[in-house]
Amino acid sequence: MSDPGRDLAIYDMDRTITRRPTYTLFLLHCAIRRAPWRLLFVPLVAGSMLAYLARLIDRGELKQINHRLLLGRTIHQRNLQPLVDSFADAQIRSNIRPGALKAIFRDKAQGRRLVLATASYRLYSQAIAERLGFDDVIATHSIIGLDEHLHALIDGENCYGPAKLRMIAAWVKKSGLLDKHGHVRFYSDHVSDAPVFEWSDEPVAVNPHGKLERLAKQRSWAVEDWG
Repeated sequence: MSDPGRDLAIYDMDRTITRRPTYTLFLLHCAIRRAPWRLLFVPLVAGSMLAYLARLIDRGELKQINHRLLLGRTIHQRNLQPLVDSFADAQIRSNIRPGALKAIFRDKAQGRRLVLATASYRLYSQAIAERLGFDDVIATHSIIGLDEHLHALIDGENCYGPAKLRMIAAWVKKSGLLDKHGHVRFYSDHVSDAPVFEWSDEPVAVNPHGKLERLAKQRSWAVEDWG
């Protein structure tokens, strides 16, 4: 039997809750408002993406490179927070799928604990999650120095693929839910989340691309169109 007090609803964010990916949008948002001259580096950002597609760098390295180019090597958190808040507000206004809002409302009404599990940086995904009513966030962390400056370096793993499942497992243990949580419903748009889909009790493929759509059909997973 499910336990509404301990049941979980875990959501991916980019292209699941949001219509468009948020990472590059966030960096451009910061560059435009804080240092427009950094837009001169946009061709280098495009070059780093080509390097990733050519498998010369991994996703974590791609993030760190683009962070340095568009936001700088370090930034004090007091200077970053207004950028985070304005970006999160903009995403809520124009980048949230209607179906995501309905699912979040439904899961909340069912008493589920809402968890955002995303490869995006926690530094801004936390703000988006709070505005949507989430209880917890599992995301990619950045290194923050003793001087409260955020660095263009990932702290730990990039929360993507198998690493996302490891980070969810670590969160479950840290939250005191190991062998205690109830039914787990998981939503994502991308096949890279296959490990979490397989682990969850109720996988839901949201607006899936081709590979995930085929996998969902093979596994008889639910498929939803969130518009």
